[in-house]
Amino acid sequence: MPASSDAYWLALREVRGVGPRIAKLLLDSFGSPERIFTAGERAIAEAGVPRPTARAIAEFRDFERLEQELCEITKLAARLVRLTDPDYPPNLRHIADPPPFLYVRGDGPIAEPKCVAVVGARAASDAGRRMAQRLGLELAAKGVVVVSGLARGIDAEAHQGALDAGGKTFAVLGSGIDVIYPPEHRSLAEKIVGSGGALLSELRIGSPPVAEHFPTRNRILSGMCLGVVVVEAAERSGSLISARMALEQDRQVFAVPGSPVSGKTRGSNRLLKDGAVLVECVEDVLAELAPQLVGFGGQKSSMQVPSTVPAEVAKLDGEHEPDAIAIIKQLNHEERLHIDAIIETTGLQTSNVLRLLLDLELKGLVSQHPGKLFSLA
Repeated sequence: MPASSDAYWLALREVRGVGPRIAKLLLDSFGSPERIFTAGERAIAEAGVPRPTARAIAEFRDFERLEQELCEITKLAARLVRLTDPDYPPNLRHIADPPPFLYVRGDGPIAEPKCVAVVGARAASDAGRRMAQRLGLELAAKGVVVVSGLARGIDAEAHQGALDAGGKTFAVLGSGIDVIYPPEHRSLAEKIVGSGGALLSELRIGSPPVAEHFPTRNRILSGMCLGVVVVEAAERSGSLISARMALEQDRQVFAVPGSPVSGKTRGSNRLLKDGAVLVECVEDVLAELAPQLVGFGGQKSSMQVPSTVPAEVAKLDGEHEPDAIAIIKQLNHEERLHIDAIIETTGLQTSNVLRLLLDLELKGLVSQHPGKLFSLA
């Protein structure tokens, strides 16, 4: 009996040597896991996969066990969301090493582009807990999805704040979707699922919350979001790993300042020294992310930016109007487009595109981001 489509997806995780980057390479090359596992060793190797890994893929046969796991997923009222699915988180899709699939508990959509992570110390101070809950509440009230890790302290308060606002919150687990850690947060986890939010994990069912799972979990947490807010973090803290990964993923890093005599905030204060955006209230986060948060739901914000192209076109003078309009029409406020894509889609000379982008940036119509990425300002 042939394996089901989802069993092939699970098999991507099982083959030694196939991590998220290799899985993405294979999916880009072959289009689906079924084609990967039926392509043959030579074709897989020619796609850029090391020969031993290509052989392991071609020889993989343990699909029956994976079919049993799929039955367990159904019993848990969970589902698989695959990298190629429309419901896959859009920000996460574009990181260098996206998980090929996620286990998800929760019926609501997870393809939410307007997410902000709030993370910090497990042994948080009372002031830190209050700040995390306030940020979670006020972000959710503005229609932003609050993402955190369900841990004790700051994470739990951020989730609870979002729930108190009647908003949506996602918990990214460092364990299997059926293993709630810490155990005392089972009630909180059920509230998250029941409120239209979700629990997410890339780890197989039954995976324990061991230390090595959390750094890789943190890349998902930051990758789903437009920015990461660190409320309290010691000098050696998992929250600092999330901040570092956010920077690698070209996400904005925020930090709440703390007392210089408290060990709980030395890490977050160091982030501020290194250039993180200082956060004293939710408006500090919203102001920085305003171009990407255009038109979000909930209460309307005075920082919203119009997203229609005619408003930008109307501001152009006549000197380079046709070519400038061609560039403007390729951009929007929510996504960042690489300069090579702009050149390809407009058909304009590279030197002309560079000159026009500089002109549009000086006019306040276009923003440039790290990595030669551009969006409407």
